[in-house]
Amino acid sequence: MLFLKKITGSLLLFAVMTTAPFCSKNNTVNNPPPPPPPPPPAVNTFTNPLLSGSDPWVIKKDGFYYYTHTLGNRVAMWKTAAMTKINNAPVTTIFSAAPGTPNSSNVWAPEMHFLDGKWYVYYTAGSGPDDTQRTWVLENSNADPLTGTWVDKGRVFTTDADFWAIDGTVLEYNGNKYFIWSGRPIIALQNQNIYIAKMTNPWTLEAPAIKLTQPELSWEVNGGPVNEGPEVLKNSSGKTFLIYSASGCWTDDYALGMLTLKDGGNPLQAADWTKNAQPIFTKQSANNAYGPGHNAFFKSPDGTEDWIIYHANTSTGQGCGSTRNIRMQKISWNTDGTPNLGIPVKTGTAVTIPSGE
Repeated sequence: MLFLKKITGSLLLFAVMTTAPFCSKNNTVNNPPPPPPPPPPAVNTFTNPLLSGSDPWVIKKDGFYYYTHTLGNRVAMWKTAAMTKINNAPVTTIFSAAPGTPNSSNVWAPEMHFLDGKWYVYYTAGSGPDDTQRTWVLENSNADPLTGTWVDKGRVFTTDADFWAIDGTVLEYNGNKYFIWSGRPIIALQNQNIYIAKMTNPWTLEAPAIKLTQPELSWEVNGGPVNEGPEVLKNSSGKTFLIYSASGCWTDDYALGMLTLKDGGNPLQAADWTKNAQPIFTKQSANNAYGPGHNAFFKSPDGTEDWIIYHANTSTGQGCGSTRNIRMQKISWNTDGTPNLGIPVKTGTAVTIPSGE
């Protein structure tokens, strides 16, 4: 009997020892560990507005975008590889004039250009009163414009048009450089015209100054006769357009107009430029876009798309102040080679990010 119990016990122990591993193995096969969660979907859209501000400017160089807008008392730059993330980009103040100097107040519409291997910032400023507003330029020879020293190169003007001047920009055409700006020859009159002059270097202009356009059409005189904020745009063939802002920025009807330089034309000949009879970018009440204007243009990261960046108000009657905000959207080209800016995209609408971002 004792022998039989031992046999039974041994058989039971053997059964447990031989069946347990197979059970364990079967559990492993039938119950694998759960797979890792999938990565979150890539964010391929953004919404407008991007940030608060007015008079935006962007330049792309060496894989980065350098952005700026009007700050009133200084010039600062944002640096980013993705314009849709500009609101989170670091900001660096590059210039602030000493109080009481001729360029210490009302610092407006800075633009940064890379010319002759150096960086230049063109901006508007005065000593306080509106009639002191003039265009100025800074220079930096460092490869990174956010480092190095910015040198004040003084005012940019022609001797025959040394009056109220704002919104300077640069046209490079056929190996020459031209400065284009908005001027008011009679300070007592609101009338703002757009002028051009040849540059002998990035801080010196050669007389005469030529008036390219003056506000004369009904959509250019809402709230006052204004042509300002000139910006150069070229198509893939090199055809040159000048996009400008018209009517008072303090109105909902601030809009964009366009001049076209004829093929092979002389930028200093006003007759070689043709003005569009109608604006090319206007308010869209249904899209929360009032007074869209003072724009700039830039390429997508991969260089395949053209984009416009501009300011607008979200509600009617907000005027030319701190309620303006920055927006951007892709533009297209008509079959005749002219730009098609479309209409301002509604705030909060999902917009596909620039190609290559």
